Amino acid sequence: MSRLPTISPNLMAKFLVAVGFKKSRQLGSHIFFRHADGRTATVPFYKGEDLGRGLVNKILHDTDVTRDGLLDWLAKEKTSR
Repeated sequence: MSRLPTISPNLMAKFLVAVGFKKSRQLGSHIFFRHADGRTATVPFYKGEDLGRGLVNKILHDTDVTRDGLLDWLAKEKTSR
């Protein structure tokens, strides 16, 4: 199993939208995402800061998405650029 990368909040938001989440609201620098089945996630958008591995893992846990799901999506995203 490979380590989770640190990723930008924009990339995490793009990933959440790709797996079916929609932006529901924003409070300050935190954007809240909601899935149609009720799952939620909060992504902090601090200027110039990436999301750490622990926070990425927490978001994946909250959204019931596997680490491999994120890593596969990141690989596809990287090749499509």
